[in-house]
Amino acid sequence: MPRPPALATTTTTREGRATRDATRTNAVDSAKSVDVDATTTRDGAEAIARDEGLRGHEEHLKYRYATYRARREAIESAEGSLDAFSKSYEKYGFNADEKSGEITYREWAPAAAHCALIGDFNGWNGEATAMTRDEYGTWEVKLPKGAIEHGSRVKVRIFTGDGAQIDRVPAWVRRATVEEGVMGAGYDGVYWAPEEKYEFKHAAPKKPQASRIYEAHVGMSSNDAKVNSYREFADDVLPRIAAGGYNTVQLMAVMEHAYYGSFGYHVTSPFAVSSRSGTPEDLKYLVDKAHGLGVRVLLDIVHSHASSNVNDGIAGFDFGQRAEDSYFGQGEAGYHWLWDSRLYKYDNWEVLRYLLSNLRYWVDEYKLDGFRFDGVTSMLYHHHGLQMEFSGDYEQYFSTATNVDGVVYLMLANEMLHSLYPEIEVIAEDVSGMPTLCLPVNEGGVGFDARLAMSIPDFWVKYLKERPDEQWSMFEMVSTLCNRRYTEKAIAYVESHDQSIVGDKTTAFWLMDAEMYSGMSTLNEPSIVIQRGIALHKMMRLVTASLGGEGYLTFMGNEFGHPEWVDFPREGNNWSHDYCRRRWDLADADHLRYQHLLKFDKAMLALDNDYPYMGAAHQHVSTADDGRQILVFERGDLLFVFNFHPTNTYEGLEIGVPEQGKYRLALDTDAGEFGGASRCGFGVDHFTSPEPVESWVGPYEQTPRAAKMFVLSPSRSAQVYYRVHEHTPVSSEPSTEDIVRENDASASNAR
Repeated sequence: MPRPPALATTTTTREGRATRDATRTNAVDSAKSVDVDATTTRDGAEAIARDEGLRGHEEHLKYRYATYRARREAIESAEGSLDAFSKSYEKYGFNADEKSGEITYREWAPAAAHCALIGDFNGWNGEATAMTRDEYGTWEVKLPKGAIEHGSRVKVRIFTGDGAQIDRVPAWVRRATVEEGVMGAGYDGVYWAPEEKYEFKHAAPKKPQASRIYEAHVGMSSNDAKVNSYREFADDVLPRIAAGGYNTVQLMAVMEHAYYGSFGYHVTSPFAVSSRSGTPEDLKYLVDKAHGLGVRVLLDIVHSHASSNVNDGIAGFDFGQRAEDSYFGQGEAGYHWLWDSRLYKYDNWEVLRYLLSNLRYWVDEYKLDGFRFDGVTSMLYHHHGLQMEFSGDYEQYFSTATNVDGVVYLMLANEMLHSLYPEIEVIAEDVSGMPTLCLPVNEGGVGFDARLAMSIPDFWVKYLKERPDEQWSMFEMVSTLCNRRYTEKAIAYVESHDQSIVGDKTTAFWLMDAEMYSGMSTLNEPSIVIQRGIALHKMMRLVTASLGGEGYLTFMGNEFGHPEWVDFPREGNNWSHDYCRRRWDLADADHLRYQHLLKFDKAMLALDNDYPYMGAAHQHVSTADDGRQILVFERGDLLFVFNFHPTNTYEGLEIGVPEQGKYRLALDTDAGEFGGASRCGFGVDHFTSPEPVESWVGPYEQTPRAAKMFVLSPSRSAQVYYRVHEHTPVSSEPSTEDIVRENDASASNAR
């Protein structure tokens, strides 16, 4: 780790500054050669108590935790605190003094021979506004109040050691735009300092027991073939999300990215809001509107890599210098060949400053409620997960292939976020299944709240592509859905944006294919393909939401079975937006069957309000019968009965229940309002018998259930039962029965 630069805003004397730097250097050196036997209150091995599989990797866990401790102590010694370090956005980039209005611009570019600020304000004159360098590579210039007009374009001109001259978008810039009407124009930084900043009106909702996440892309959220705006999304789409029962929206493609077709993952300016959809104040309006609707907002944050586009973003600050003077590693350590992107050097002091401050900025400035960290696997391993097949062998997780610096950055990030913002939620996208990823940092974990259950959508796609319905295995289904680490939470989903990208298919399209274009009218009897597709679409979602994790996610439009893939405008499709939008009109049409899928999705989420099951600790699978294709399990206070058999209906199906008493139907995928055949009836009492029932999951015998009950189990359907007792719903939100009654009239009209 290089010596960190002194903060240019301090008034410390040169002698005092040197003393402070010596303290930093010693701390940094200690972070490089940590003592795994150092006496601390915790040593990082506490996680072994939760997972015995970690026992053979105790030394790795201790080394990792000691590295984290040493790096954090170095930051605290040099910068005062992790809190202060992570607020460096108040010192770097453009900042105006609140009293005098004086503008200070700072940029870290230690390999530059000279730097100058250029822009509209000085006629792009590279000699007019020269910057001065401190001994640590930070360049600075101060300008009087009003010297740079709000909204005007700016860049930094860098003179390299070999005499070259390059103009770059400032690394900490908070807005970047492309000049309209100019073919092939690159991005310019924009000085953003509005006289009237947006004032938030609504407090953020509290962190829910189970997050019901709606993954959304603002740009493609319009029904029209265009790029949608933050304000249009807030006014038109957010009410749909809230009415659907989702308590969290996860926003993609908010960080500025030059290439629209990258889905927002080739970030060029990490501190800037994507200008395609509006201004920073517009995004604040969106977040505030969401909070007013009771919806939390997560940002899809990209710290795993950056766009390799040198002209439009942060990659332009790497011009051949040594890695210690760059945001990125060198050679293979700094380049992701599959993504064609640059990789951050996580043990670099200024990279830690930059990334931690980036997280802090998004929360402080935009009142965000958390993050979904993209591409975490690439950060955890030196091989970035490329050409790797993770088998679950712990040697794959804890070895010389592990990028301890990347892991330690994530530990610092999670500890900083959770200590400052107790209600924050941080989710990891990791395909490897690394143990301890979602355990607290003080127990030796990496500190995430939850991970995406990425094996579940792969399982469903495999079944839809390769398995006839009559060969669907309940045991394999349970094994996949329940395959998560004890006490490490997972967010379950059938499909996300990954399954919607051109070249793949949405679940609805896998199920119904071309018949979605001709067979979705309620004016005609549904074909066998449509009947099957609608039935399985509902069942797959319900079993995933109830058995697959401690939260649930869907991608925008998939809640009603959006029929098509996502294809961003590109030369190959003549720059068309036709497949880069959401067909809300399909869900709104009362003569189309999309309404049935949407109504079911609402009812499924409303059930979690009445009987919180998604985040419930109690989960017991009592039957997974491959022969009859019957799956029975308990989650929270509810009893779930699935019949995946394509034709067999079981009358008087014997099932085990945890308690004796009277049970009633709470949700039925076969209900008429959901496009089903209404073969079961609401309001029917099911009484138990006191005889214990054997419990089998595939070949494995489970704990017998206390009593038995007989139910009707129609083919290709699922029913959810609750035990009748004095029950007051835990939420004032609409109940499942309310939604069913509300849908009755429209369903009757549709039929």
